[in-house]
Amino acid sequence: MAFDKESDFEAALVRLLTDCGWETEVLQNYTEQQLIQNWAEILFQNNRNIDRLNDYPLTSGEMQQILEQITALRTPLRLNGLINGKTISITRDNPEDTQHFGKEISLKIYDRREIAAGQSRYQIVRQPRFSGRSKLLGDRRGDLMLLINGMPLIHIELKKSGVPVSQACHQIEKYAAEGVFTGLFSLVQIFFAMNPEETLYFANPGPEGRFNPNFFFHWADFNNMPVNDWKEVASALLSIPMAHQLIGFYTVADSTDGILKVMRSYQIFAANRISDKVARTKWELGGQRGGFVWHTTGSGKTMTSFKSAQLIASSKDADKVVFLIDRIDLGTQSLKEYRGFAEENEEIQATENTRVLVSKLTSPNPADTLIV
Repeated sequence: MAFDKESDFEAALVRLLTDCGWETEVLQNYTEQQLIQNWAEILFQNNRNIDRLNDYPLTSGEMQQILEQITALRTPLRLNGLINGKTISITRDNPEDTQHFGKEISLKIYDRREIAAGQSRYQIVRQPRFSGRSKLLGDRRGDLMLLINGMPLIHIELKKSGVPVSQACHQIEKYAAEGVFTGLFSLVQIFFAMNPEETLYFANPGPEGRFNPNFFFHWADFNNMPVNDWKEVASALLSIPMAHQLIGFYTVADSTDGILKVMRSYQIFAANRISDKVARTKWELGGQRGGFVWHTTGSGKTMTSFKSAQLIASSKDADKVVFLIDRIDLGTQSLKEYRGFAEENEEIQATENTRVLVSKLTSPNPADTLIV
């Protein structure tokens, strides 16, 4: 389907997204302040129990505490840790909540495993308004922004038929250079550049990062056949639960180089299939088969193997996950990479000798689950 007007393409994509799990009530032309208020309302609804907000709404001062934490973390990599850390802490300053006033409380913001159920909310913002960072630049408007639990985590720029998707990429880069993706909008984790015939997705490099076209990815199906039609891409990659999983499971905050990364389609399919296979296996029956991952240099095998192990370990489908390396230099390199990929609450255990290996294998400590 061709679109002569960008606005028609935008409207069609919104209709499709609402058919794919996103809420039908679209937020139109919302400013940053309106989105902060929207987030405050969702946080209240998701945390109104007695142990958290005690049925008293968040004040502007409490929301400011949250925004200050976002500003301090600053980079998408560190903010990924906040988002996937499930909660954020504030000091209660609402005097009506006498039970918690002046005390620190923890607010649930996002749960990677709570998909399309429980308290998860999926909202579309059409034509979000970005305040100009200077009088010369003026205000800007994006095309679409996708909110999960009130947080703007995915930003989409669109172009009509016949306009190269590279122009949508340049639009995103231009906005980033102008400082648009700061404040609340620094929470954006993944960008999408789309026209009806082609889509690229890539991680947010952050205020000091550099957009690298080598890490702008096309989507492909399970057999690695390219998927270009906008309807197929949106249904596969931007639907619920996939968009939720993309943020929670298929981004990697690589502390080695300080860059947030998003996995390629074949990496996502491989990690998913491996972890699903482990989950379905009846270990007590015996006779299990092994398998292998084979691919070219630079294809991301290390990240795929790490993400597979992380999914298996976090789902509790295995007591231990062991990375078996056949030579010391590769083991050292792999250990460094795995530790770079690991989240703040994850530990990757090294085994300098057999005695240490045995102790890790027999340890009941959850920290000793991932072993090199």
